[in-house]
Amino acid sequence: MSSTPHVINQAQARALLAQIDVPQILRKMFCDLAAGHAVQPAQQWVEFPQGAGDFINYLGVLAEDGVYGVKTSPYIVREQGPLVTAWTLLMSTHTGQPLLLCDAAELTTARTAATTALAVDALAPLAAQRLAIIGSGNVAQAHLHYVKDLRDWQSISLYSPSLASADDATIDHLKSLDPRLTFAPSVDAALADADVILLCTSSAGPVIDPSRLSKPGLITSISTNAPRAHEIPPHSLNAMQVYCDYRQTTPGSAGEMLIAAEQHGWDKRQVIGDLPELLSDHVQRPAYDRHVYFRSIGLGLEDIALANALRRTL
Repeated sequence: MSSTPHVINQAQARALLAQIDVPQILRKMFCDLAAGHAVQPAQQWVEFPQGAGDFINYLGVLAEDGVYGVKTSPYIVREQGPLVTAWTLLMSTHTGQPLLLCDAAELTTARTAATTALAVDALAPLAAQRLAIIGSGNVAQAHLHYVKDLRDWQSISLYSPSLASADDATIDHLKSLDPRLTFAPSVDAALADADVILLCTSSAGPVIDPSRLSKPGLITSISTNAPRAHEIPPHSLNAMQVYCDYRQTTPGSAGEMLIAAEQHGWDKRQVIGDLPELLSDHVQRPAYDRHVYFRSIGLGLEDIALANALRRTL
């Protein structure tokens, strides 16, 4: 017997996400991964012919929930600029039937930011007071939403080059996100004395240089679909304490890790811990004698866990 899956569009996904505790769902998922109740294969990256773009498949199995799935995200090259979309398909491990097809744009934004928030909660100094955010788009705004209450932030400084041409409505919206938020005139100004730095860009190359920071801090970084994208210089990994979302897959996909291994003598065995280890108390908090770096690439399990949570609200 075949069945027709529920289809959730972007607007519906946004509304349903507001009804669930995204960080808590992801926390349980990472603990399931640590306990062997979930499977996270490596990303599958496939190029289109003639340089027309690529797509990435993010896979995963949640055994206790009886589901598996795949998020597929294309990067389509166009004259007017690249197009990136994403859809998550959820399947039953009991019946083999499709359960849900969900526009994953909102899932991607929420799980990216909430994963960073889990890392900030696990890794940031308990007395951290100064937060810096590089980027101002939806992902950056979601990062602020999920981390704003994790520490007693005395200042939140944001820098994005796009703000120079932003309209009043955009500026007003950003200001409304948190009364502590201020706009920095430059990257260096945003980073001054920061305890935690959230890199929330779609840049394919470095946006900060950790060696120029005034003191050790926590730096978090995310991924974009551009090949070997990275937000810090690859060689800087050798001078930092490195953590990631999942040590089995991240070093084989994160651009700076690949480049650092090929050109700068960095070894993936230098990763101190990942979120399954951190959240199951198998890794201690770092000492801040040097920078701490957390890298996430986005896991299929994150999308699958959130898609399954949305399905349960229907």
